[in-house]
Amino acid sequence: MGDEDSLITKLTISDQLQFKLNRLKEVITEMGQVLIAYSGGVDSTVLLKIAHEVLGSNAQAAIVNSESFPQRELNQATEIAKNIGIILHYSEIKESDNINIISNPPDRCYHCKTGLFSHLKTVACDLGISYVLDGTIADDLHDYRPGLKAKEEIGIQSPLADCNFSKNEIRQLAQVFDLPNWNKPSFACLNSRIPYGEVISEEKLSQIDDAENYLLGLGFSQVRVRHHSDLARIEVLSEDFREVLIHKEKISEFLKKSGFLYVTLDLVGYRTGSMNESL
Repeated sequence: MGDEDSLITKLTISDQLQFKLNRLKEVITEMGQVLIAYSGGVDSTVLLKIAHEVLGSNAQAAIVNSESFPQRELNQATEIAKNIGIILHYSEIKESDNINIISNPPDRCYHCKTGLFSHLKTVACDLGISYVLDGTIADDLHDYRPGLKAKEEIGIQSPLADCNFSKNEIRQLAQVFDLPNWNKPSFACLNSRIPYGEVISEEKLSQIDDAENYLLGLGFSQVRVRHHSDLARIEVLSEDFREVLIHKEKISEFLKKSGFLYVTLDLVGYRTGSMNESL
């Protein structure tokens, strides 16, 4: 009995979730060798953990750095993979060289994922690995995600979605496996903070990264700083509005030093894909 089986026995999960987990293990076992497209989010981490337990060194992971991937995310992801013990391959891509990304069309995510997954396919080929897996889950299939088309075109496998895992179930497994990011808030690349049609630049991404790092440092768990030219639109959980107002002077001062002229709090609060509301 593996370590994860022992943990499941102690913590107990539903029969339905156990069935899905068993099926997932069967699917991964049948593949034989896999490369996990790893971001450090809870979905890809759970997939990485299970693949490593099932296949050992025949399961490897790849993390790809770019201008839109914050250093804090890279550092956290690297540390978690190291603790799990999986072989992790690090590489970089240059999104700023792709006009279809920096021009920021509504299907920008399709072009981002096309570049990312094509790169990962090359990494896998060089390693002699046939299957590249990503952390797409069943919930993702019901959102506006142009990147899913790129995944299908390039032949990336999504066993968590295929086995119908929800976000709640993934977090349950992450707790069972004692993963430190089991309750990690959802994260999207920094490009998603800029309205469609507005050019993406390294300067804007740096402004956003600095602002979000500052707010996270104040203790906010879920933060987005949307970049509207001179205006920074802050999204936090509605229960954190009072805390923002307590720190409003220093937040405003820091963001203005970062290059924003105006700083505002979005009264709707944090929600995923708020830039898609204009579509």
